Amino acid sequence: MEALIPVVNKLQDVFNTVGADIIQLPQIAVVGTQSSGKSSVLESLVGRDILPRGTGIVTRRPLILQLVHVDPEDRRKTGEENGVDGEEWGKFLHTKNKIYADFDEIRQEIENETERVSGTNKGISDEPIHLKIFSPHVVNLTLVDLPGITKVPVGDQPKDIEIQIRELILKYISNPNCIILAVTAANTDMATSEALKVAREVDPDGRRTLAVVTKLDLMDAGTDAMDVLMGRVIPVKLGLIGVVNRSQLDINNRKLVADAIRDEHAFLQKKYPSLANRNGTKYLAKTLNRLLMHHIRDCLPELKTRINVLAAQYQSLLSSYGEPVEDKSATLLQLITKFAAEYCNTIEGTAKYIETAELCGGARICYIFHETFGRTLESVDPLGGLTTIDVLTAIRNATGPRPALFVPEVSFELLVKRQVKRLEEPSLRCVELVHEEMQRIIQHCSNYSTQELLRFPKLHDAIVEVVTSLLRKRLPITNEMVHNLVAIELAYINTKHPDFADACGLMNNNIEEQRRNRMRELPSAVPRDKSFKGPGGQPVSPTEQAAEGEGPKAAGGPTQVEQDGGSSSWRGKLKSSEDGTPDDKAKLLQPQPPLPASPQKGHAVNLLDVPVPVARKLSAREQRDCEVIERLIKSYFLIVRKNIQDSVPKAVMHFLVNYVKDSLQSELVGQLYKSGLLDDLLTESEDMAQRRNEAADMLKALQKASQVIAEIRETHLW
Repeated sequence: MEALIPVVNKLQDVFNTVGADIIQLPQIAVVGTQSSGKSSVLESLVGRDILPRGTGIVTRRPLILQLVHVDPEDRRKTGEENGVDGEEWGKFLHTKNKIYADFDEIRQEIENETERVSGTNKGISDEPIHLKIFSPHVVNLTLVDLPGITKVPVGDQPKDIEIQIRELILKYISNPNCIILAVTAANTDMATSEALKVAREVDPDGRRTLAVVTKLDLMDAGTDAMDVLMGRVIPVKLGLIGVVNRSQLDINNRKLVADAIRDEHAFLQKKYPSLANRNGTKYLAKTLNRLLMHHIRDCLPELKTRINVLAAQYQSLLSSYGEPVEDKSATLLQLITKFAAEYCNTIEGTAKYIETAELCGGARICYIFHETFGRTLESVDPLGGLTTIDVLTAIRNATGPRPALFVPEVSFELLVKRQVKRLEEPSLRCVELVHEEMQRIIQHCSNYSTQELLRFPKLHDAIVEVVTSLLRKRLPITNEMVHNLVAIELAYINTKHPDFADACGLMNNNIEEQRRNRMRELPSAVPRDKSFKGPGGQPVSPTEQAAEGEGPKAAGGPTQVEQDGGSSSWRGKLKSSEDGTPDDKAKLLQPQPPLPASPQKGHAVNLLDVPVPVARKLSAREQRDCEVIERLIKSYFLIVRKNIQDSVPKAVMHFLVNYVKDSLQSELVGQLYKSGLLDDLLTESEDMAQRRNEAADMLKALQKASQVIAEIRETHLW
């Protein structure tokens, strides 16, 4: 199981080659406050001075440190392969294959790389530095040195430096595959440990937290860390380990780490003899190695599943980018054909990618026809914008200088044409909405159906331009047809339409019934019969009545022409007004006084003034005439509206939708399939080749990682 850590290091190297951190590998993150001794602990584990030292914040970028144990018998062979004479050396990821045998150079390179990215103003960066140390004196570990927790900005540090450091730490320790190494100084109160506090936020059960107590030799006289090391103050499931670091004086005097470890062992034997074998740097290294191996063993099954899922995703992504174009003519024709097919399928509702958030394509066109357009027409009032005074004025204007016995037919046609004309605007709006949806289908096909077009932006733009031009060319033709549909209805008012005739018949019956009701309400002095009886109770013919001056007209009843007029044409439905009572007739026969020459004395009357219609109470005949015209207008308007509601969608489908469907592919081929345009249209976007290469590299890395894990199974390391 010891070989599990090198396997993880190998996986780390695989993903480092593609610069990706999509896989959260098992590692150990070192967390602590500023100057709590984190760097000293790491150097004790390495056995060399490799980290920058100084006052204030020194670690300003995450340092991913991989310790690789090299066996003595393999050390010489490995050293010769890398061109190194010594037994220990280091390598940085950013310097590629450069070997560092001098650890002072390693420390200087860390400082230079930190300043290169983070600057010299004590700011921090989340971009990590990758360092690998090969040595026979280390155990296999992967550690992450993080910036120390601070509270107050110092110098020219940003004001939110505390928040930045906290977010950076949480980014690493939130990884469920990460072991948290919480470092706290022994000369501080453990109850105020910021490292343990942050660790508990992401690991409340403490299942992956190991506490390290540093500076045991700097505690106040008369105190010790016995209770802390025994876990009586703050219990930690993975345990607490105490260490003794080198002081700043020791570092300045260049005291060796090996000497410091010996002094540490002597201090523990003297101060904490019962706990000496469970504390110290060597015990910490073995414990970390053991915890990391067990942690890796527990994480590998999930890690393998994650790698396989990502490999499948990147394989699909690479396929969507397509292969480099070899036969440009065939590729162009294939893309054009596929786009045209997807466009038509979107209209028909058979597209591969069906929108679930909103209606689109043919479904939206259907909604426009039967919901938007249909409801708009139904909301148009047949008598909208038409008042009773308007109807009466039209009737009077159509009679000319002579009073009319019947309602003139011209007034009906004039008014009904005015109302039918109102249907043209919603019809043209219907065409506009369908045209807009046909335009939206282009974008829908580009986004969901033909991902290959994203590779060739110029081809995509050219296809959009051709389809847009075709739609733009068909729009005025469709508008003209819809305009003609309304003009056709206006050209001939068919009063013999079957539906209109039925409505007129029903209306005639209603008017006749109203006339009979009024006749019943007349005084008894007025005869209710339509004919008179002669002497002896015998009926008298109309000719005789006329000869004797006793006909219906003399008696105040309607004439025979008026009675029979309704059976010949629609004008027969308009009945003559009823005459008044004998008293009223007597008043009318009396001579009337002459009108004054002028309204007011001294003012002339302008006979050219046109009387302005004013609101007044209509006479019985005027009211009846207006009602008849309004009913006829409403009846005929509903017939025309029904025709328009049926014919406009058919015209739009024929002249716009179906025409574009049938001619789209031929139009695209005719405009774009030309030898002179091949190279230009099939030019890939600038970043497409780069993204294809990145996806290919990532896929290779994932496949290689999968092979590494498979080797673990074969060697029974898992």
